Amino acid sequence: MKKAIFSPMIAAFLVLIILVTIPNQWIESMIPKDRVAQAATELDPIMFQGKYIQQAMLDDNSYLPMYGSSELARLDKFHPSNYFQETKAPFTPFLVGRGGTESLIHLLNFSEHIDQLKGKKIVFVLSPQWFQRKGTDESHFVPNYSSLQGYDFAFNQNINPKVKRKAIKRLLRFTPVNSDPILSTLYKAEITNDPWTKGKAMAVRPIALAYKNLLEKKDLYYSLVGSTPASREMSRGVKDKSWNQLESLANEEGSGLSTNNKFYISNYQYNKIKKLVPSLKGGKKHMTYGTGPEYRDFQLVLDLLKESGAKPLFISVPCNGYWYDYTGFPKEGRIAYYNRIRNQVLKMGFPIADFSKHEYDPYFLKDTIHIGWKGWVYTDRAIQDFYKGVKNPNDEVIWPH
Repeated sequence: MKKAIFSPMIAAFLVLIILVTIPNQWIESMIPKDRVAQAATELDPIMFQGKYIQQAMLDDNSYLPMYGSSELARLDKFHPSNYFQETKAPFTPFLVGRGGTESLIHLLNFSEHIDQLKGKKIVFVLSPQWFQRKGTDESHFVPNYSSLQGYDFAFNQNINPKVKRKAIKRLLRFTPVNSDPILSTLYKAEITNDPWTKGKAMAVRPIALAYKNLLEKKDLYYSLVGSTPASREMSRGVKDKSWNQLESLANEEGSGLSTNNKFYISNYQYNKIKKLVPSLKGGKKHMTYGTGPEYRDFQLVLDLLKESGAKPLFISVPCNGYWYDYTGFPKEGRIAYYNRIRNQVLKMGFPIADFSKHEYDPYFLKDTIHIGWKGWVYTDRAIQDFYKGVKNPNDEVIWPH
């Protein structure tokens, strides 16, 4: 009887030992060659929080990394993933981000690949709603946090120590970091001169390194297995059209899909909030996006990208002016954000596609906050010019002096 009970446990243990001891190079050699291409529009959180897929993508010059949050999932015929595929562009956008992926999460991600970013063109989409007065919270940070990236950050010696210390102070405010006794010990040792804390960090360092190696192996196995590819709407309707034709087509499509409200929100999205709309009128009179800790978090991202030698284009997404006016959100609180974020980016020597004047441009956004239809057309043009190195003075891409 005992043999029957313990045999499966022993077998499982042996299998685990085998999986752990298999060299990483062997696992990498078994990962399908099309895994990166599959992940480009998959928007799989396992990929965001891992390392291998993004590492392989950054090593391949045929991909243009595109970082952001929930707007990346608004795929339609005008979305960069579709537009640049159908127009046979020399690059494929690779989407990294989902709802709640804000500056600190992107910082950890970039830091993990800092040695691959030199000279790399990337696109970074900024959302006004990140810049709440209190900054990102647990509900947004926790689901997007990666233990692998957190531990990699602790061991990363390629980051400016000043930037690293500032980031650690922020990261320690969040439960996944602060409640991890090993990681928090390593982090605290970076920001203190206390000999006891530094001694504890030295003691747990070998354990932390072993755990980081296990997380890397786990990521390789996830990359090997992959996930079920999501069904994405792709269309040839954007092929062989001028920018004016695309804008007209976007207006036409947006108009046909936004017929049940006065905010130029798609019927599908409006139906989700329709019952709440009366209760939301005038409820945000004291709101602003012009201040808060997110600006400091974003500055850490800018500092790291500057240090890495990356070549980013930032996309500044506007608010839906009609909806924001209805909710009472002061226009001054939006303008303060547009101005501050534009100046912050330009000061670091990076270009920004500033779409703030499109607040009241019908069909520029698909709902209350997410870019879509016409907004994607403008984004496509900004990305294309950026990729080609075109600095058109009549374009909405602002380059630093």
